[in-house]
Amino acid sequence: MIARVLEQIKAISQVLSSDRNARHLIPTWQDIEVLESIHKALHPLQEFTDALSGEEYISISYLKPILHLLAASLLAEDDEDTDLSRSIKTKVLAYLKEKYSDPDTQELLDVASFLDPRFKIQYIRADHIPAIKTRLKTEMEQSARQEKRSRTETVSKAQSAKPSAEKAKKSLCSFFKTSVASPALLVQLDNVVEAELNTYLFTPAIDGEENPLAWWKLHKINFPQLSKLARKYLCVPATSSPSERLFSTGGNIVTCTRSSLKPAKVDMLVFLAKNI
Repeated sequence: MIARVLEQIKAISQVLSSDRNARHLIPTWQDIEVLESIHKALHPLQEFTDALSGEEYISISYLKPILHLLAASLLAEDDEDTDLSRSIKTKVLAYLKEKYSDPDTQELLDVASFLDPRFKIQYIRADHIPAIKTRLKTEMEQSARQEKRSRTETVSKAQSAKPSAEKAKKSLCSFFKTSVASPALLVQLDNVVEAELNTYLFTPAIDGEENPLAWWKLHKINFPQLSKLARKYLCVPATSSPSERLFSTGGNIVTCTRSSLKPAKVDMLVFLAKNI
């Protein structure tokens, strides 16, 4: 809005000057200076806001790089800035710092940035990297154990479903048999997870214009556990805009004339509206 006013300031002044009752509304040089200061401070944020509000691409991993860029250059004080521009930039930076100051939020942003092959550890503080690696290793080990347990249960069910011609007799030892993982297997799993994590870090970062989801799809064979975590974390939206669009879509579906729809039917209609 401010950019449009500054662009058409001459036309606005000419229209207002032709009306005797509206001449007092003609912007003065002080008004124009205030508008220019606000525009200079806030205009760079518009593109980032629009980009982070998208839902057709990954956005959560962009937050750390964008916050770093805003603090380092776009919202940094300039010698040509007016006092108003400096004040706006300072307050915006203070607001962003407070908004993302929660340790859990910071850890989530670090994990998302780590799992994006375009950034990895580039925008993560050096003292936070060990904690992020430990968290990812723990989740990778849990995922591997769960996957192995699921395969074992599937095989057991398949074997129990087969009719046996003659029922085998149980020995006394079978009553005391337990399924406890041996220390050797745990050490082996830890080594596999550590190797997968280190291999990912040594892999060259991809270009910023490439799609990280396509990269993970191509390399999920090399990084089976990390690719699962990438799907888990990179699907998180950076802003609430996608969920707000869903509420708007739901409001367009559940109207006064369609107020008796069942929740399951509403879920299906919203899904079709957003995916067709």
